[in-house]
Amino acid sequence: MTNFKYEVDQDGIALITWDMPGRSMNVLNADVLAELQELLDKTTADAGVKGVVVTTGKDTFSGGADLTVLQKLFSQFEQVRKSQGDEAAALMFFEESRKASVLYRKIETCGKPWACAINGTAVGGGFELALACHYRVASNEERTRVGLPEIKVGLFPGAGGTTRIARVLPPGDALQYLLKGDLLRADRALKMKFIDAVAPAADLVKTAKDWIKAGGSAKKPWDMDGFRLPGGAVYSKAGMMTLPAANAIYRRETYDNYPAARAIMQVVYEGLLVPFDHALRIEQRWFAKIVRSPQAAAMTRSLFVSMQELNKGARRPANIPATRLKRVGIIGAGFMGASIGYVTAQAGIDVVLIDQDQASAERGKAVSDKLISEQVSRGRASAADRDALLARITPTGDYGALKDCDLVIEAVFERRDVKAQAIKKAQDVIGDKVIFGSNTSTLPITSLANEFKDPGRFIGIHFFSPVEKMMLVEIISGKSTGDAALATAMDYVRAIKKTPIVVNDSRGFYTSRVVGTYIREGHLMLSEGVPPAMIENVARMAGMPVGPLALNDEVAVDLAWKILQATEADLGPRAIDPRQKALLEQMVEKKERYGRKNRKGFYDYPDKGPKRLWPGLADLQQIKLAPDSIDIEELKHRLLGIQALETARCFEDHVLTDVREADVGSILGFGFAPFSGGTLSYIDMMGVRQFVEQCRKLEAKYGERFRPAQLLLDMAAKGESFYGRFASGGHEKAA
Repeated sequence: MTNFKYEVDQDGIALITWDMPGRSMNVLNADVLAELQELLDKTTADAGVKGVVVTTGKDTFSGGADLTVLQKLFSQFEQVRKSQGDEAAALMFFEESRKASVLYRKIETCGKPWACAINGTAVGGGFELALACHYRVASNEERTRVGLPEIKVGLFPGAGGTTRIARVLPPGDALQYLLKGDLLRADRALKMKFIDAVAPAADLVKTAKDWIKAGGSAKKPWDMDGFRLPGGAVYSKAGMMTLPAANAIYRRETYDNYPAARAIMQVVYEGLLVPFDHALRIEQRWFAKIVRSPQAAAMTRSLFVSMQELNKGARRPANIPATRLKRVGIIGAGFMGASIGYVTAQAGIDVVLIDQDQASAERGKAVSDKLISEQVSRGRASAADRDALLARITPTGDYGALKDCDLVIEAVFERRDVKAQAIKKAQDVIGDKVIFGSNTSTLPITSLANEFKDPGRFIGIHFFSPVEKMMLVEIISGKSTGDAALATAMDYVRAIKKTPIVVNDSRGFYTSRVVGTYIREGHLMLSEGVPPAMIENVARMAGMPVGPLALNDEVAVDLAWKILQATEADLGPRAIDPRQKALLEQMVEKKERYGRKNRKGFYDYPDKGPKRLWPGLADLQQIKLAPDSIDIEELKHRLLGIQALETARCFEDHVLTDVREADVGSILGFGFAPFSGGTLSYIDMMGVRQFVEQCRKLEAKYGERFRPAQLLLDMAAKGESFYGRFASGGHEKAA
C-alpha cells in the first residue's frame, strides 16, 4: 500500500489510515480508489475482521477528489472517441466517472460495519466516503469542517453524496444544502445528521472502535425494511409543496445558467421515486453528463485548478526568498484602509494604522472592532480572539511609527496630490529595503512610483470592497517595480489568505478597466431608452451578480464622473462617450445623486426596506423603447461581450499576461458570470471565430467600442483558443 496503512487490533477491528506521501492533504485519485478497493476485499474476506475504521494520518481527513484527474479523463475520452467512436467513448467515460460511487456502495453493503474518524477537513469525495460508512465521528476542534462544495466549481456530488443526503434530510433541506455547498462545523453537521458523534481529536479512533465493539450496525437505514423517506414521498402533500417551489427558486437564483444545479434538482427528484441502487445509477448518469459540460470544465479549471496554482504563488519570482511579515503600516484609516488593517491583523500581523490625527486613526481601528465583534456575536470568533486582534492594531497620527514596518501600504483618497503627500511623509522614516504598496484602483503605478525614492520598491496592491469579504487582490507592477517588491506583495497576499493576480501598469489596470466597460454599457443602454429594470434584470439573467447601475451605485456615481473627467482631460474627448458624460453630469452635478454613499444614485436607499430604482431615471431618457421591441439576447451579449472584449484587449496590450489571472480575476474581482469560467473562458466557450462575428455585428450597430482586437482576429483566422494558444499554466508565450 502506498496511500494507506493497515493494521488489525486484538479485538478484530481493522484500522485503515489514509496518508498519501508527498502531499499536505489526502485526495481521491485512481490509485487511492484501487487501494481502497483492495482493502475492502481484504477486510470483507477476513473472518477475523469484525469491523473497519477509516481515519487520516495527516492533520485533516481529505480535500476531496483530485480534479486534475478529470482533465486526463477528458483526454482519454477524446482518444477513445477518435479510435472507437462516440458510443465507446461515452461508455468508457461513464464507467470511469462512477468508480468511486460503485466502490462506496460496496463498502455500504459489505456486511461489516465501517466507521469513519474525521479530523480537520472532509469535503467532496472524501466526505462522500464518510457518508458511505455506517458511522461517522468528527473532531470537536474549531477547524473541523465537513461538506459537499462541488456546486461551487460547476459539479455536484456524484459519488453517492446527492442520493444519500436526499435520504438523510427532507427534500427541501437537502436541495438547499446541495445547491449552496457550504462547509459545516462539527456541531452543525451533527444536528443535520451528517455525522453521528463529536469527540476530542485524540479520542476519534477509540470512539469509532467503541461503536463497532458495541454492536454497530452494518446496514444503512435505506437498506432496512420499513425505511421511510424523511420528507415523505415525492407525490405526497409535503412533496408537492416542496419540489415545485424549489424549482421556481432555482430558476430565480440561477436563470438556468448552471447545469450542475439543474442536475441536483433532477437527481433528488428522480432518485426519490426509485429504490436506492437505481437512484445511484441516476446520479451516476447525470454526473457523467455534467462533468463533460463546458460550464463544469471551465469552472473547474478556473475556480479550482487555476485558483490553487495562483494561491500557491504561480506568478511569484522564484529567485526571491520568502518574506515573513511581522509588522505592516497602513496609511489612511478610512473605510478601505481600516478594512485592510483588519484582514492584516486577522492574519496575525501587527498593524500600524496612520491617519491625519489620533482621533481619525482611532475611528479606523473602530472599524476592526465592529467587524470582529460581529464575528463574535455569530459564534465565529471568541472574545479572546477579538481582544488579540485589536491588540495587534496601533492607531496613530505619527508617521514615525512606520519605522519598523516590513511593508507599508497607502490607502488614502484617490487623488494624485494626496497620495504624493502620503508617499513623501512615509519615505522619510521607513528603511531602505521596505516595500511600499499603493492601494489604487485607477492611478498608474509608474507615475506614482516617481514620487518614491526607489521606484523598484514601489508596487500597486489593489484591494476590493468590502475587503474582508472580497477574495481577490490585484498586484500591479510598474515599469521599474523589482522582483523583491513583487515577491513581498505576493507573500503578503498569501498571508492574509486572498488570491493574487499580477498585472502590468496601465490606466485602470485590469479589473477597473473592464468593470468600467460594463458600467458604461449600462449607462449607454439607459441613454438608448432601454427600461432601467430591464437593464438590471438582463444583467442578472446573463450571470452577473448585480446590474451595471447597481454596481455603479456601490463604487460611487461621482467617482465614475471623476474618472470620466480625468480620462477626457488626459486623452481627449474621443476617449469618452458624450452620452455617458451627459448622463453622469445630470446625475452628479445637477441631481447630486452620488450612489449608495449618500443613499441616492440610480437607486433610492430608504431607511426601511430594500433599495429600489429611482423613478426619476425615466425623466433622464429622451427616448423610451418598448420592452417587447428589445432583443434580450443582444443585451446579454453586449453586457458580457464588452467585458470579454476588453479583457482580450488587456491581453493584447500585455496588461494581462496569464489567462488564469484573467479568468480568476474576472470572477473574484467583479463577479463575471461564474458559469463561463471567466472572461477569456467565455470567449473560448463560444469559440473565438464566433465571438469575433458577434463583435462585428455589435460594432455595426453600436459603434467602434465593439471592434474586435487584432489578437482576436489573428486567433480567429488560425482557429485558435486562448487556452490552446498560450503555454501550459496559462502564461503568455514569447512572441
